[in-house]
Amino acid sequence: MITAKATIDLKAIRHNYQVLNHKAGKQSLIVVIKGNAYGHGAVDIARALPQAERFAVARIEEALELRMAGITTPIVLLEGCFCLEDLAIAAEHKLETVIHNETQLLHLEQLSGTHKVVVWLKIDTGMHRVGVQPEEARDYISRIHRSGNIVGDIGFLSHFSCADDLLKTKTLKQIELFYRSIGDQPGPKSIANSAGILLWPESQFDWARTGISLYGIAPQSNHQGSEFNLLPAMTLTTKLISIRPHKSGEPAGYGDSWVSRRNTFLGVVAIGYGDGYPRSASNRSSMFINGRSVSVVGRVSMDMVIVDLGPDSKDQIGDEVEVWGKHIPIETVAKSANTIPYELVILLTNRVYRETVG
Repeated sequence: MITAKATIDLKAIRHNYQVLNHKAGKQSLIVVIKGNAYGHGAVDIARALPQAERFAVARIEEALELRMAGITTPIVLLEGCFCLEDLAIAAEHKLETVIHNETQLLHLEQLSGTHKVVVWLKIDTGMHRVGVQPEEARDYISRIHRSGNIVGDIGFLSHFSCADDLLKTKTLKQIELFYRSIGDQPGPKSIANSAGILLWPESQFDWARTGISLYGIAPQSNHQGSEFNLLPAMTLTTKLISIRPHKSGEPAGYGDSWVSRRNTFLGVVAIGYGDGYPRSASNRSSMFINGRSVSVVGRVSMDMVIVDLGPDSKDQIGDEVEVWGKHIPIETVAKSANTIPYELVILLTNRVYRETVG
């Protein structure tokens, strides 16, 4: 019997792509499939979107996996290359690289051979993680051109730090600083992420980068993808493997962290932190069984979770349990576990069977 299973719905992916493409307005979409497409399977997602004009990943190993799978679409390396050897490999495989520091610029200037590379220059407009300072941009642009090692015009990008919060004005300040930093430079420009696409029409340039929302997940806490007409691409299910009567006043699970206030039936569900289900969801989250939500009770253990089936339970061993999906939005599970949906989807372990449909 397969217990923990993540079902990836490619129809939902294609639907979400169309929704985001429409909301992006004049922008084209860069489809972000880093982190194995946020745990959804990078190769499968890339193959499901032949209309995508560009993909993006974080590191060169991710891009090479796509190239080995026959994906020929342009791929942007969002973190750039970390050494000269990797830059040469990127050029050979027609990967587009981001430059965000002096060392990467030096590597570009040192690149030799017949291959050249498409370059994006990252401007730090307020995230203060990576990126060149706005006042440095002109010098970087000049040196990149002088290197003679680039294909076409330089692209420009930046990254929002607070775009999920509509009450903060920083996003508008970042847009303005980005515009002032690059002025009338030719070449493609991109600053909008998923939150930018959905919430900030002022962020439209040439390209928008759709990450988390492609998978049907809202970029804001306290919101759900369904509010933006997005469909959940991943449904995580498992099986009920034990049912037992439980008396009022008796504890359950490690540490006796939960005590029942009624006579009830407890079910044991075959999933735990060994599968990537967060231990911090203990006594706080819920699951969906046979048409109703049931509470997670007791501490989440490595392989099992206890749920309160209620005193009128008619459930059977082997019944399917939805951990997150259509009935239990992943955003609500993340909130109950004091984390974000990004972390939930990407931390599923290889014990979870993966099935792709649609």
